Amino acid sequence: MEEGLMAEPHSRVRDAAKARGLEIEIRERPAANSLPEAAALLGVPPSGIVKTLVVKRSDGSYLFALVPGGRSISWPKLRAVVGVNKLRLPDAGLALEATGYERGTITPIGSSTDWPVFADQTITGQRVAMGAGTHGFSAFVDADELIRAYGATVADITVPED
Repeated sequence: MEEGLMAEPHSRVRDAAKARGLEIEIRERPAANSLPEAAALLGVPPSGIVKTLVVKRSDGSYLFALVPGGRSISWPKLRAVVGVNKLRLPDAGLALEATGYERGTITPIGSSTDWPVFADQTITGQRVAMGAGTHGFSAFVDADELIRAYGATVADITVPED
């Protein structure tokens, strides 16, 4: 029974990608202790590991922010691009409710709701690894194709991490 539950998020991700003409590869992700170690294990540069952050607007709706490894959201930049004065990260329960995915597995691909996607401009032009809907797995996708498939807004929305 547990095995079937593990497969469901993968099928959601695969089915959603296929429906949008998006080619993805889902691979098991070994545990890592740092961003450089994770990147080496996955065979991508650190900037090629893209976090999908769920961001809540003051009206109760959400958006996805695609943030490359080694960078974090610049709240002033993201607010300016979105055109709002207030944004925040919801707690884990609200993120799960908004997407159908647990934190650490979130991806716009197959989310229970198609929230708008905002991608940091630095992810373009490369193959990236991101959440695959299940802990311990990554989805590999061409960032430009992901942006196209989801009509993502590409902008400068991050800053280097300290």
